[in-house]
Amino acid sequence: MRSRLRTSLHIAYCGIALVMSSACAGPESRAVAPRFTAKTLAGETFNNDSLKGKVVLLQFWATWCGYCRKEQSLVDSIDKEFARKGLVVLAVNVGESRQMVQQYLERSPRSCRIVLNEQTDLVEPFGVTGFPVYAVIDREGYIAGIQRGAGGEQSLRQLLSRAGIDSE
Repeated sequence: MRSRLRTSLHIAYCGIALVMSSACAGPESRAVAPRFTAKTLAGETFNNDSLKGKVVLLQFWATWCGYCRKEQSLVDSIDKEFARKGLVVLAVNVGESRQMVQQYLERSPRSCRIVLNEQTDLVEPFGVTGFPVYAVIDREGYIAGIQRGAGGEQSLRQLLSRAGIDSE
């Protein structure tokens, strides 16, 4: 029991520290993105080194989340729009089985890359406790920004602009 409480407190502290460091980070004190590995449902593997020079949009989501479903097509269209500018979108499903996610995707297909939380170590460092959560990592491997909750198209575009991805 104590161990679980200690782990939960550690996760909460790391999440708060990560949010505060990225929200308050100025040009002199940017937070380095946590080291990670992510394997997509299609079998592609990504990590910090393979994504160097790219902007990464992480969407933490769940199939039951209404806000996630509402913004699904927006995230997919942003993925398509900015792929040629070096954007990689990883939609990280949190807490659901492969079977459940695949059944959902049969009914509601997505064009961006899908990662299960069991195939990555991204969930804990970003302190994901609600959905959706968006995080952007810039081309140099720093956290450009984090958004907790749905914010619509303008909000996502502003988040991406913090990493140098702007609309034409």
